[in-house]
Amino acid sequence: MTNSVPELENADCILVTGSNTTEGHPLVATRIIRAVEKGASLIVVDPRRIQLARFATLHLRQRSGTDVAWINGMMHVILKEGLADEAFIAERTEGFEELKEVIEEYTPEKVEEITGIPADQLVQAARLYGKAERAAIVYAMGITQHTTGTDNVISLANLAMLTGNVGRESTGVNPLRGQNNVQGACDLGGLPNVYPGYQRVNQEPVQEKFRKAWGSIPASGEPGLTVVEMTHAAAEGRLKAMFVMAENPMLSDPNIGHVEEALRSLEFLVVQDIFLSETAQLAHVVLPGASFAEKDGTYTATDRRIQRIRKAIEPIGEARADWEIVCDLARRIIALQGEAPQGEWAGWDYGSPEEVMREIAALTPIYGGVSYERIERDGFIQWPCTGPDHPGTPYLHKDKFARGKGRFVPVRYKPPAELPDEEYPFTLTTGRIMFHWHTGTMTRRSEKLHQEVPTGYVEMNPLDAERIGVGKGGRVRLVSRRGSIEVNVWLTRRVPPGTLFVPFHFAEAAANALTQEALDPIAKIPEYKVAAVRVEKV
Repeated sequence: MTNSVPELENADCILVTGSNTTEGHPLVATRIIRAVEKGASLIVVDPRRIQLARFATLHLRQRSGTDVAWINGMMHVILKEGLADEAFIAERTEGFEELKEVIEEYTPEKVEEITGIPADQLVQAARLYGKAERAAIVYAMGITQHTTGTDNVISLANLAMLTGNVGRESTGVNPLRGQNNVQGACDLGGLPNVYPGYQRVNQEPVQEKFRKAWGSIPASGEPGLTVVEMTHAAAEGRLKAMFVMAENPMLSDPNIGHVEEALRSLEFLVVQDIFLSETAQLAHVVLPGASFAEKDGTYTATDRRIQRIRKAIEPIGEARADWEIVCDLARRIIALQGEAPQGEWAGWDYGSPEEVMREIAALTPIYGGVSYERIERDGFIQWPCTGPDHPGTPYLHKDKFARGKGRFVPVRYKPPAELPDEEYPFTLTTGRIMFHWHTGTMTRRSEKLHQEVPTGYVEMNPLDAERIGVGKGGRVRLVSRRGSIEVNVWLTRRVPPGTLFVPFHFAEAAANALTQEALDPIAKIPEYKVAAVRVEKV
């Protein structure tokens, strides 16, 4: 997030897209609703009539996968009506003329043809956003989980810069991360193309820095594989072993029939988790990790807020804190190699998570001023925090962008990888519900949450159900080019005709048995939000 969650309360206009905020991020949704109560305009752009739409000034229902078109359309109107921040554009950006040339094509009428959003509603939304003194964009995986996910995010950044809504309080481009420490995992090297702090693996000065600290690193500087790329490599025999830690790809990855084939083809699969997940059941070795209540450490929230967690109880049974397991494993591998690498932290002999944080601060500039002592004193720190006297950063790009001037990158609409056709006439989209979390590894073991939603279902518009001949509580088979599932039907106008929604938490009705593996070419994120399916009455 460029800005902070509490700042949302003081925005004049909030554009929420690709986020079922009340169910996926309920505390953030509370801030948005408070802003509305204070008089802010709320624009919700989502194919489904999500709960947050009740509070919206405008709810635009686009066809799934058409986000670049409506964002370009909003910019078209903002330019035509003189609502762009010309001073901001001139002083702080570059590439505006190229952007202007592309968005000229996206008239409200053309956007209506592509997206289904009525032209007059698009104009109204553009005016609300363009006229606001402080306008914030909030998005989640409904924007990123597309083959055009990177284009979607770039388009939102273009929109924010066009109106000067960057580098000030209660503005910005604000992604809501999918899990409670995803931001921290990305910050600290959980991506295949960067070391901690987003330092690129293919830059020689960066390599030399980490070589001195860790003793040895891959010499090539080539980025590693992303999750779906690892699955393909395993299936093709190019990847022989995998260590899966606190993740359940047998439910969360696309086309899970193919995922199972890939995992079964591995020579060695290790899973480290707190419960025996669907993935752990395929493992050769299961290492029992500790839950959040059984270990010390930090979490980094979606708005770059670094916070402490503290051990409440000792780990139960044979469970151990994840960092202890990883360090022990690393030391044994070093011993097998015979000669220990030379480097300040090459021995993996940390005494506590606090010592790990000292290494992070030493090697990661954006965390350079972070310490347990400061977090204890101040409650939290927001990166970038580059030194012990740096106060942290509530919002980014105050005076200039990290690259100097913000660069407009014009993008044109491209359709999803798979569209409905005669054989598969429905568009399937997937997501979360309030009562379950991710693959249900924890929440489905809670009796109360299980009572609320015991199994999977499909949201279907009553007009579609009538045509198929399915009544309330009926059961259907959803079939895609990858697989099929059987689910109960929930008749609801939350989804428009032709669109189906299935939550992905349920192994017995696994939405990702149907989804496709087509990837965004840059971010390598699968297109979970658009798949073509047919419906068969059971």
